[in-house]
Amino acid sequence: MKIINIYTDGSSKGNPGPGGFGVILQFGAQVKELSQGFRRTTNNRMELLAVIYALENLKTNKYPVHIYSDSKYVIDAISKKWVFGWEKKNFKGKKNADLWLRYLELHPKFELSYIWVKGHDGHPENEKCDVLAFNAASNNPQNIDFFFEEEEK
Repeated sequence: MKIINIYTDGSSKGNPGPGGFGVILQFGAQVKELSQGFRRTTNNRMELLAVIYALENLKTNKYPVHIYSDSKYVIDAISKKWVFGWEKKNFKGKKNADLWLRYLELHPKFELSYIWVKGHDGHPENEKCDVLAFNAASNNPQNIDFFFEEEEK
């Protein structure tokens, strides 16, 4: 059976601070790397945005998707179904509602499995995503995380 593998990582230099994410999309022998940096954001936002951006960039939903992340925040919120409870309470008292709502629009379109990997433990794709995210955060990013920056005001 064919499977789409997605590897993700997020980074921020300061929390908040400049941040970025890295993604590897893998389908058989096809591999695509994606990354993006933002001038001011948080690590958790970048971890979640990496998953969202990866799903938004898939060209098909015909195959199961395995998402690998070192973020307990993301993996636990989805695997333990916390996010669905947060949604029922309109995310009252929860951060990153804008991103979670964006994720929830994508969630039913795919057959998703989530796998937690220990960060900085030698997992090749996770290490590569870490480099992509770090570089995106480090290269004077100009993208604006509008919701976050508005919320900070």
